[in-house]
Amino acid sequence: MDAGASDDAGAGVSTSTDAGAEAVVLRRARAVDARAAADVWLRSFAAALPTVVRPRSDSEVRAYFRHVVVERYETWVAQEADGAVAGVMVLEGEELSQLYLAPERRGCGIGDRFVALAKERRADGLSLWTFQVNAPARRFYERHGFRAVEWTDGDRNEEREPDVRYEWRPRSA
Repeated sequence: MDAGASDDAGAGVSTSTDAGAEAVVLRRARAVDARAAADVWLRSFAAALPTVVRPRSDSEVRAYFRHVVVERYETWVAQEADGAVAGVMVLEGEELSQLYLAPERRGCGIGDRFVALAKERRADGLSLWTFQVNAPARRFYERHGFRAVEWTDGDRNEEREPDVRYEWRPRSA
């Protein structure tokens, strides 16, 4: 799959300062970011979804980010002023396939900025899946104009966890 336009790879597209927090830049991920992005994913998954069983080990998740996610898909990171990665977002076609934040950075506006960027990058619309048990994520996406369009019993995901598919479409002019 195409990883997206190369003219913005690595370019910071947005900075802001949260109250009492350092500036965060959203930028295209590079190969060197794969480990940090995977670690954010692992920490976020553990914090947000403690009842969901992961079918992959930590090392398998890190290898997937290193060999697949950052190389094949349009992957973005939220980088702190000190260089630390605070979040990761992955776009696969019109699907927002990953959006994970470091647990200590939830509620700081980084997720809002990632969604705005995803909508800008996929102006014709987006879809995504989230687990039904992840009520905070569901509220977050609904607040951003996504609507639930399909509910499943989890038979199509590796975790075997009931999930819900959301869609966002721009309003007609």
